[in-house]
Amino acid sequence: MKPQIISPDYGKHNQDLEATVKRVTESSSWKKLDTVMLIPSGGQVPVKAALSWLNLYAPPNNSFFRLPTVGAVNLEVGEAFSQSIEFILSHPQLQNYKYVLTCEHDNIPPPDGLIKLQQQMEAHPEFDCIGGLYFTKGEGGVAQIWGDPRDAVNNFRPQPPVPGQLVECCGTGMGFNLWRLDMFRDPDLRKPWFKTQTEGGVATQDLYFWSDARRHGYRCAVDCSVLVGHYDLEGKFGPPDMVW
Repeated sequence: MKPQIISPDYGKHNQDLEATVKRVTESSSWKKLDTVMLIPSGGQVPVKAALSWLNLYAPPNNSFFRLPTVGAVNLEVGEAFSQSIEFILSHPQLQNYKYVLTCEHDNIPPPDGLIKLQQQMEAHPEFDCIGGLYFTKGEGGVAQIWGDPRDAVNNFRPQPPVPGQLVECCGTGMGFNLWRLDMFRDPDLRKPWFKTQTEGGVATQDLYFWSDARRHGYRCAVDCSVLVGHYDLEGKFGPPDMVW
């Protein structure tokens, strides 16, 4: 029997190391991306939405901590977000996290939504917040891509989405957004950061924040490849149990 000569085998990933390094770098899985998720709720959360939050996955070896604000019946949503961020900044462990993920009780993100937003934030340090794409409820729903930063005057006119692309805007909704925690350490930002006000008949706390943050140079965008549902359980804007 002739002896077998075993040729060296350095493994598939080592054979094209440049391509492997590019893949790993673009995925950002090797970076410290600890994220805390904020979910304000008046105490009742639709099952569809809750299951979508549980199905979110994060990069391995990174912390992903969910911080629901449950039972805040008399606490408006903007105040709930502001108090939760204050809590994070004062917490001995959470204050060292890199990102804050905001989600609202009626939003349904895709399982890979967090991963995609983290990749975009790592690839685009010029942005302080990047959100997923979702629409206001009802047949005439508009994209939560508020304002065109190319205009000389700050504005929050709804912008059309560009499928699969990152679209810079003047403000985003808060239904599925990834924020750099460090921006909330800026003493020049107005407090409370978020406050629910009515704009054009729509109650919003997000544009209240961005009307101030834009003046201090903070920028945001919407990733139109991260598709987020907007759930109408009671049918206030159409048929019951509808995801817009």
